[in-house]
Amino acid sequence: MGDRIVFRGRVRHWREDPPGGLAVIDIPSDLVATLGGRKQYRALGTLNGTPFAGSTMLVAGGGFAVGVAKLALKEAGLGVGDEVDVALGRAAD
Repeated sequence: MGDRIVFRGRVRHWREDPPGGLAVIDIPSDLVATLGGRKQYRALGTLNGTPFAGSTMLVAGGGFAVGVAKLALKEAGLGVGDEVDVALGRAAD
């Protein structure tokens, strides 16, 4: 899976208007280079120790985030607004 990063983040909605839809976790800017920069790719990792797969995405204004499916949130016992320990790396191509 290559280089992995570990950080604490908060689950949020991709768009607040209207609320709902895709959930994401923002990746701290100082860790983005470790993953290979601000590029879209499949990612594998854990949420509070529970495995998940997602895709990274560019955020307006220079941010970077990983999308988290509803099922992955449910399996990890998480919801929007929750703080989470994240381990993340690029999926093998």
